[in-house]
Amino acid sequence: MSGTSSPGPVPDMLELAALLCSRVCHDLISPVGAIVNGLEVLDDNPKPDDREFALDLIRKSAKTASARLQFCRLAFGAAGSAGAQIDLGDAQAMAKGHFEDGKITIAWNLPRLLLPKNRVKLLLNLLVIAQQMIPRGGVLSADPLGEGEAMGFQITAAGMNARISQNVVDLLASGATGTVDAHAIQPYYTRLLAEACGITVAVVAESEKVVVSAR
Repeated sequence: MSGTSSPGPVPDMLELAALLCSRVCHDLISPVGAIVNGLEVLDDNPKPDDREFALDLIRKSAKTASARLQFCRLAFGAAGSAGAQIDLGDAQAMAKGHFEDGKITIAWNLPRLLLPKNRVKLLLNLLVIAQQMIPRGGVLSADPLGEGEAMGFQITAAGMNARISQNVVDLLASGATGTVDAHAIQPYYTRLLAEACGITVAVVAESEKVVVSAR
């Protein structure tokens, strides 16, 4: 995503739901497709080496699909009733399962406590955005800003060729308007979460890292 967003209508509730569903499906297509490919190899009565390769592919892809489903359920789903709280320890486990793939490492420096669900959903979505700013991999650090239920977050994405997408910055800005499509739904949804929590998000580039602050 690049370039400044152009003026356009924001999505209504139905369109927002459709775009978020597309976002989740995008995350699951790759591992589920790999499972299908592995099963097709097994159906062809492969040689022992090919059979072991297919089983390994199925195991790894099933684990990836499960981790992504659990993360999406927490980051995009209802995650309990209105007013529910989520354990940051559970969020940490979901984040590590979703992001740590050999290219990305999570440095989780947040205390273990219960926070309102929208605040935790905001944290997870900020991690998704920060990950996109280090396309060649690196370290995602999550640190607290403040304490207690009013705690905010600082997400630092450190890696080679770390960069900011101006379109993402624009969509995160409070009150900004622009065309929201499947490529822009992630930062737009994150902004809605921030506004629901009374939080402002700021993005700053610092050498080989990008710092996303939510307070």
